Order: sequence, then structure tokens, then C-alpha cells
Amino acid sequence: MTSALIFRNRNYRLLFASGALTNLGDGLVMLAIPWLATLLTRDPVAIAAVAAAGSLPWLLLALPAGVIADQVDRRKLIARADLLRAAIVGAILWLALSSPGTGAIWLLAALTFLLGAAEVLRDNAAQTILPDLVTASDLETANGQMWSVEQLTGQFIGPPLAGFLIASSVALPFGLDVAALVLAAGLVWMISLAPRPKVQQNFFGALKEGIAFMRSDNLLLRLAVVLGCANFLASATVTVQVLFAQDVLTLSATQYGFLLSIAALGAITGSLTAPKLVQWFGTQTCLYAAIAIWGLGYTTIGLSTSALPMALALFLIMAAAMLWNVITVSWRQRRIPTELLGRVNSIYRFFGWGSMPLGAMAGGALVALLEPSLGREFALRAPFLTAAALCLCLLLYVIARLRLD
Repeated sequence: MTSALIFRNRNYRLLFASGALTNLGDGLVMLAIPWLATLLTRDPVAIAAVAAAGSLPWLLLALPAGVIADQVDRRKLIARADLLRAAIVGAILWLALSSPGTGAIWLLAALTFLLGAAEVLRDNAAQTILPDLVTASDLETANGQMWSVEQLTGQFIGPPLAGFLIASSVALPFGLDVAALVLAAGLVWMISLAPRPKVQQNFFGALKEGIAFMRSDNLLLRLAVVLGCANFLASATVTVQVLFAQDVLTLSATQYGFLLSIAALGAITGSLTAPKLVQWFGTQTCLYAAIAIWGLGYTTIGLSTSALPMALALFLIMAAAMLWNVITVSWRQRRIPTELLGRVNSIYRFFGWGSMPLGAMAGGALVALLEPSLGREFALRAPFLTAAALCLCLLLYVIARLRLD
């Protein structure tokens, strides 16, 4: 049973519950921050800057975060990062309640950067601690459950709840996130683990060891590059998605929240069915299918004239994304030695996630570039159609150079 692991493993149960709470909070601010940004400005470049600020720490801080995760108690690191995030969200709450001036959008971008920095520390440690909590044979189940609860609370419940709360006050989602993060930190603090051997090298020596392992594994490096390309395209589209929903589909905050919940339903479906799909069709076929579905989904959104086809496309995109994640995360956790997992995982995510701020700025810049000559609506459709075309190139590369089975 998928629930058996939760019942028989106390440490995993605490991490699972903490993840549910933090991802609920993430789902709230995932809608609330860009919505707050649109209340401060209608400039697509400025809004893209806020999105880029949130993901920029993966480019700047992923490598040191990996060394830190291997050198300190990962349990305490996760808890302290959640408390730090609660303080930063509290500052955004103050901004939402105040009467900000014209420069408030850049203050929001700065706070979003700090929130992303704390998230880099937290997420890298949370992913690297999982093999310490469950056996290797339980990794697919554990990862599938963790991804499922992330999508259930972070996108299926969080965004529509945020949309409902924003109808009363844009500050309410931030207040609820603060409470969720504090409670999550307490749950992680209760995890009990035997002391783990610490990395003895200095910072740069430890980082060099992780880089050497990554350079020696060409397959792992290629996988990181593919993920970086996919996340670049995803970030470019997500950045303008809120403006597309508002200006092209004329959706309210509540309607947009429900649209994201449909995407989350796809993610839950993908994460729960991934082990069976891999068993039936094989790892390689599932990887190909994931990229092909992303391209189909972006095409559908780019041509959408109503919320229904966009909702279906987001469902498929997120289902494919979770299929990709369950396969590749479990593969990495087995392949990388536990004493190197924090560092190598952070290097992998440097390539895989560091492209996100670049994609976010590219999406906003493309809209700003095309709008004067082609109009607002076509400009907002362009990032989705461009991403669809580039997914075809990505699929051809994966077929030629990437085999995990």
C-alpha cells in the first residue's frame, strides 16, 4: 500500500507532514506574489524580474548550499531555513498591508530573492536527507508520495485557497504561509537520526570533490543540462502565465487559482502513476513521452481562447513533469554516494534550476519586444508557442544522447 511507508516510518512521516505544510504555504505565495506584483505594476519586464528573483538563488547559491548540506545536520538546516522563510514572508506581508510607493515592485523582488535563497537551502537538504530516512527500495514510493503531497497542497489546495483569500485581502495568504512554515519547522526538529559522518575538507575542497564526481559522470551531466533546458522553457511560460490569464482569458484571482489546481491534479496523477508507467513502458519511453507532452501542452496554451483548453494543457504538462521527476530523482539518489549527495545534487540543480531566472527574464523580454508591433495578445501567446517548438529540439537531443535504462 502507498500509505504503509508513512505508518511504519516515523521520521519519514514527520518529513512528509512538514513537506505538506511548507508546500501549502508555497502554493499560497505562488499565486499571491505574482498577483501582488500585478497590483504594483503592469510592466511585464518588472513582473518577470520578480519571478526571476525567486529562482535566481538556484543559479547563485546552489553550489554552496550543497556543501553546507553535507557539512551540517540536515535536519536542523531544514528547520532553520523554514523559520528564516517565515520571517521573510512576514516582511512581504508587511509590504502587502502597507501603502507602497512606485519602487515597491523592486522591494518585492528583493524579498522574493531572499525567500528563494532560503528555499535553496531547505529544498536541497530535504531531498538529500530522504535516503537517510527510507531504504533504497522505498525511494520511488517515497519520492512519489512527496511529489504528490507537494502538488496536492502546493498547487491543488494552495492556489485556489490563495485566490479565495485575495478576494478579501492580498495579505491573507502571506499570513497563513508564516504559520505553516513555523509549524513545519517544529515537525522537522522532531526527526531523530544517528550522527552522520561530516565532510572534513574545507569549503572549496569539498566543492571540488563534488564537481569532480559530476564531471566524471557524463550521463548525469547530460541529464542536468536537459533539465536546465526544460526549466528554462517552463520558467519563460510561467512568468507570463498570470498576465495571459488576466489579459487574454480575463480570469479573476479565484478562477486563476482553480486553473492552477487543475494543473496540480495532473501533477498528483503523474506522481502516483509514475512507478507503474515506468514498469509498463520502460524508463526511456516515459522520458520521451514527458518531453513530447510538454510540447503539446505549450502549443495548446499558446492557441487557447478559453480557460478549458489551458486547464487541460496544464494538467498534461504537470503530469509529465512529475513522471520525469520521479524517474530522475530516484535514479540520482541511487547513483550518487550518500556522502556526496548534497554537493553533487546541488551541482545538478545548479544546471537544472539555475536556468530558471534566465527563462523568466526571457519570457518577459519576449513579450515586451513583440507587444509594440504585434499587440498584447499575440505577445503573450508567443512564449508558449516558442517553448513548444524548442521542446521538439529537446526531444531529438534526448533520443540521441540520453539513455537511463
